[in-house]
Amino acid sequence: MEDLKHECGVAMIRLLKPLEYYRNKYGTERYALNKLYLLMEKQHNRGQEGAGLAYVDLDAPVGTEYMFRERAEGPDAITEIFKKVGVSAAGQLYMGHLRYSTTGKSGLTYVHPFLRRNNWRAKNLCLCGNFNMTNIDEVFNLLTAQGQSPRLYGDAYITLELMGHRLDREVERLFAEAGARGLEGLDVTRYIDDNVNMANVLRSTMSHYDGGYVMCGLTGSGEMFAVRDPWGIRPAFYYRDEEIVAVASERPVLQTTFDLECEDICELRPGEALIVRRSGESRLEQILPAQKYSACSFERIYFSRGSDRDIYRERKCLGEQLIQPILKAIDGDVANTVFSYIPNTAEVAFYGITDGFRKLHGEVRTEKVVWKDIKLRTFITDNSERNDLAAHVYDISYGSVRPGQDNLVVIDDSIVRGTTLRESIFKILDRLHPKKIVMVSSSPQIRYPDYYGIDMSHLEELCAFRAAIELIRERGLQYIIADTYWKCKKGDVAAENYVRDIYAPFSVEEINRKIVEMLHPEGMQSPVELVFQSVVGLHLACPDHPGDWYFTGLYPTPGGTRMVNRAFVDYVEKVLKLQL
Repeated sequence: MEDLKHECGVAMIRLLKPLEYYRNKYGTERYALNKLYLLMEKQHNRGQEGAGLAYVDLDAPVGTEYMFRERAEGPDAITEIFKKVGVSAAGQLYMGHLRYSTTGKSGLTYVHPFLRRNNWRAKNLCLCGNFNMTNIDEVFNLLTAQGQSPRLYGDAYITLELMGHRLDREVERLFAEAGARGLEGLDVTRYIDDNVNMANVLRSTMSHYDGGYVMCGLTGSGEMFAVRDPWGIRPAFYYRDEEIVAVASERPVLQTTFDLECEDICELRPGEALIVRRSGESRLEQILPAQKYSACSFERIYFSRGSDRDIYRERKCLGEQLIQPILKAIDGDVANTVFSYIPNTAEVAFYGITDGFRKLHGEVRTEKVVWKDIKLRTFITDNSERNDLAAHVYDISYGSVRPGQDNLVVIDDSIVRGTTLRESIFKILDRLHPKKIVMVSSSPQIRYPDYYGIDMSHLEELCAFRAAIELIRERGLQYIIADTYWKCKKGDVAAENYVRDIYAPFSVEEINRKIVEMLHPEGMQSPVELVFQSVVGLHLACPDHPGDWYFTGLYPTPGGTRMVNRAFVDYVEKVLKLQL
């Protein structure tokens, strides 16, 4: 599995009791901060490029700071920001974020949370999220048409400005309302702080967006919210009791941090917001109408921690779905087959495979054949040097396979670009001299980019797409490329994914064989066969997460469809360098 930059992580905590309560009960004034630290560390898998936190002190006297933010870059960013905050942090609302860039933009400027300042407490807004918007151009044009001039062009910053603008309007509405009630001076301020309706702000902001998101925020007056996209693409979980409200991107981190059972935790529904008011009152509110449910299946295969009860079961089931195609690939010779996996995310699916084989055939031979040995460092920029190093990212257990006698079945969670297979995995497995290598993917062929939060936005990066293009060339079907290009170029690019036509002439098996041919390193002796999960098998294993656009091209939003069609136009014009 090539490392994918993806899926940011969010964490929020709202204390519902006075600070003295937590000091007396838990022996520390840092109760919320310590819990936030745990929530973030346990979601470190979701973002290692940067991290940030923000908190609000509702008890801060007038004339002193009441809204705080710290951000840092790099894999040690969590430690760095908590060191900066130190022991003096005291507040009631806390928010944390872990960042993976999905746009290629880097630097502290792009690390969440984003902060919008104002002299009115209620107009201060701090925002973070796990999201990628497909129509940011349209939202940018909306802002500029209102007379605004955003200083940065990015979905997080533009969302901050749009939501901040709507928050300003909400505060101004309350200001007029307070005046109509005859309030004056600080009574007006108190009235505004106590009556901000974040549902109004969220409805008038998020209705403009196409994309997958969980958007989280704090205001200086003490409002806290988390809102999920109406398709349910990105996940969000929350817990409430008489002491706290907490939000996270993954369920088990809440379980572990607060010692909870699965049943204690709820999932935010599509289009729904969890809103906690300044008073501590919390409510769920439907912000946008729910659309066709499209929860991301790749979350279940790879992104989320496998310690979740349901994800663990689903990943085992993904392995079990592969038993029959593996049997076919090894010609039924289970006795002379060694089963293994690529660490670490494919391990649970491996248990599903081996458990299934034991039910059918008794004991099977398993070995830890592959070891993750080193991390390829980014300071190596020369391609030849990087390729040489890539061959040593993994290592093998020598002697684990009988040369020329044993088949070697190795499962990975997915095969995206194929670079790691070509440059490392196939080369080192070949050193064991197996009779045959069966490379298994617990996910189907990844044929289409994701536009809702993962860094696979270019079609030519996907080995399945490259294989289909090569088959088109070999069989003299270049007219398909031209026809698809013109449909994408001239047609309604949000109506239908025309790129699906590229795959239509070929079976999964034909594309598999071409991928093997393309990724087979020069000089490799062992024959290789690829086995991919079927789309049917995926949905049987993960029935509650039907979002499968990576594999089928059926994007849940018009923006995703529009972007994949535009990506094909870019591929033809910039990669193939054709003007058809």
